[in-house]
Amino acid sequence: MKKKYCKVIEEYKSTCPNPLIITKGEILKVEKRKSQWTGWIYCLNNVEHGGWVPENYLEIYENSCKTLQNYNATELSAKIGEELIIKKQESGWIWSTNKQGKSGWIPLRNIQTI
Repeated sequence: MKKKYCKVIEEYKSTCPNPLIITKGEILKVEKRKSQWTGWIYCLNNVEHGGWVPENYLEIYENSCKTLQNYNATELSAKIGEELIIKKQESGWIWSTNKQGKSGWIPLRNIQTI
């Protein structure tokens, strides 16, 4: 598969110093929170640590959900002009890797594909 690259056009600083990391099959609590990002659900694990999870990664019940795949909520801080490798895209964000080998989510609006 050919690698997809992008360039950062607007600096992004991670807002998540302690990201939620979950495994497939985990049961989480769903917390109703408003977000500017469509397609993301705020979830809490069994020790009440929370984070935003793509709705597509969840089987949602009334107040809980089951994870359908592993997920890592790490965000990637990036400066203007940085080139990133795009690994996947989800609901207005991309999971990407920088030249130093660090990976994380960054908003799609902050990058331009090249």
